[in-house]
Amino acid sequence: MSLAVVILQARVASMRLPGKVLAPIGARSLLAHCLARLRIGGAAPVLLATTTNPEDDLLVETSERYGVPVFRGPAEDVLSRFVLAAHSVGARFVVRATADNPAIDIGGPARVLAGLRSSNADHVIEEGLPCGAAVEGVTVEALVRASAQASQPSDREHVTTLIRRDHRNFASLTLRAPQPVRRPDVRLTVDTEEDLWSMRHLAARLDNWSGEPELRTILDVSDELSVGRRCA
Repeated sequence: MSLAVVILQARVASMRLPGKVLAPIGARSLLAHCLARLRIGGAAPVLLATTTNPEDDLLVETSERYGVPVFRGPAEDVLSRFVLAAHSVGARFVVRATADNPAIDIGGPARVLAGLRSSNADHVIEEGLPCGAAVEGVTVEALVRASAQASQPSDREHVTTLIRRDHRNFASLTLRAPQPVRRPDVRLTVDTEEDLWSMRHLAARLDNWSGEPELRTILDVSDELSVGRRCA
């Protein structure tokens, strides 16, 4: 049993860029970068939450190579998948991460988890990080309440949208990201072929991304190359 867990959601069947989570970016796949960075952060045990679809067996294999356990649940109802995954390890707090973000800020999970534990908030986010570098924290109790209330498919797919929108029933806390990594103008996520090319170009200047550098280092190289595509 763990009071907190970092849940990384992933599946092969991405709508815009199918199979992207297994695409190589430097020395590792996109998924492997996410797993490695979350483990290095050490904020809480990491759990991969994927689907029961056969194509996601490949994600299970990758996760097992990194020593990360796996929970398999509904493909479309991701909110239920998170509730079930959190309950499977007896967690009270969840840090939610998504597997299209190979440059997750290593220190982010610990910061949002600290904010969640020290406040009465149901949900904690950080503002100011590059697109694709942030995670969010949420109590399992809030996830359970949201799952009971959410009727829109988009709320069940995106996990925390109802919690962030319903200020009457859920309390959300917004933290400012640390100044050295407060770069909301930079895009470091992978949603399109262009994003994937950009991250691979970046990886080539990061010693093939064979290690997992701090976000500040990634930003420095991105600025040198001017490949960090700007967020709208």
